Amino acid sequence: MKKIILYSLIGVAVIAMGCSGNTYSRLRDQEDKLIANYISRNNLQILTEEPEIDHVWGEKEYYKVRGVDNFYFHLISRGDSVRYDTVSASRIDTVDQTIIANDLIVARYKRFGLTENADTLSYWTTLDQAYPYEFHYLNTSECECMGWHYAVKLMKYPDSQCEIIVPSKLSFSAEQSTVTPYVYILKIKVKQ
Repeated sequence: MKKIILYSLIGVAVIAMGCSGNTYSRLRDQEDKLIANYISRNNLQILTEEPEIDHVWGEKEYYKVRGVDNFYFHLISRGDSVRYDTVSASRIDTVDQTIIANDLIVARYKRFGLTENADTLSYWTTLDQAYPYEFHYLNTSECECMGWHYAVKLMKYPDSQCEIIVPSKLSFSAEQSTVTPYVYILKIKVKQ
């Protein structure tokens, strides 16, 4: 009888601990609120339609990417769409610079949390990190952060720079397991 009571008490304790802990659903709700608070606190203007290629982005304009939950994109600078190769004095050839699948992306970035006065992790220069982060575009085995792949798609060209709000489920595995959203400032080049 004592064993039954003891096992019953242990069972109740285990259930109580499970109920008081954060479930993934609660953590996701908290993450959604954190993203909404960040947007509100910084007075960001959210665009629901993807801007045209020649759109001049306002400082606080962010595009809420359609079909992706809580992923926001802001273009800081667009790279060049063409590269000019001079073949002869009488002719100039142009090369389309649009990034395509398996292009080797070389990225420098800064990452910070969405809370006020959040710490910044910087891989912006060689003083921060000797080598930039490299990955092949659309190869998620090299870069599991889908948010970065979406950003590259929207930046379109080398030498672009953007700022993105990345929810945990579109981020790196460490952020996915802790359900932590981040803001990234990302600048890219394509390695030839």
